[in-house]
Amino acid sequence: MGSPTLAVGVVLAALFLGLAVFADVVAPGSTSHINIPGAFQAPSWTHPFGTDNFGRDIFGRVVHGARISLAIGLATVVLTGLFGTILGVVAGYVRPVDGAVMRTMDALNAFPGVMLAIGIAAALGPGASSIVIALTAVYIPGTARLIRSSTLLLREAEFVLAARAIGAGPLRIIFVHILLNVLTPLLVQLTFVFAYAILAESALSFLGLGLPLPTPSLGNVIADGRDYIREAPWICLCPGLTLSAAVCGLNFLGDGLRDLLDPRLKVSP
Repeated sequence: MGSPTLAVGVVLAALFLGLAVFADVVAPGSTSHINIPGAFQAPSWTHPFGTDNFGRDIFGRVVHGARISLAIGLATVVLTGLFGTILGVVAGYVRPVDGAVMRTMDALNAFPGVMLAIGIAAALGPGASSIVIALTAVYIPGTARLIRSSTLLLREAEFVLAARAIGAGPLRIIFVHILLNVLTPLLVQLTFVFAYAILAESALSFLGLGLPLPTPSLGNVIADGRDYIREAPWICLCPGLTLSAAVCGLNFLGDGLRDLLDPRLKVSP
């Protein structure tokens, strides 16, 4: 692949994706089955991540929680990419609406991301759709700003001026000449958004604003073990390490894609 960062990112992201997609195969059975006599078992061959205070298998809960985190992250990426691109292109190309769109994005950026997500999730109530809406609202401004800045540069590029000179209309210029050329920075940006969304979803679940129990999530699995961190550290440690590996992998993937796709970062020998 040419970049160690990209290779590490691909491996970690693929492992996380594989666990999430094949959760029913990797960890079959109920994730909410209570077995009090088997509570607080340390990691073993039978229970690779140990068991929690209710005797539930932590590995199974982590794997199925990863599937939920993946679904919420993907939904957030799709909505953020769609609306962020629309707002960014419109603001960058249609100058009269630039001020209104960007001031709205500034208003959203005025709030710390986590606090804004907490406020929206609390107002909408617990549930996957609430988390997706909250996280989308948090990450749209950054994506819109990125696309707007790229659009401002492209609308004055020579090939766009040439297309306009031969009679190309605004829609053709936007769809043929601008959108195709913002895909690279958008792809890199959405890779980071994916990582941040998974982390933020876990934070909201940890605070009790995520999916309702007993549905497993990486955040509420960690929250389950915070009262037993000394007696049974594996309850928090195993899902925490899984979350860290997933976020690091996606960040490495984004860095690697940026280095690979951005010609300005390539140095000729």
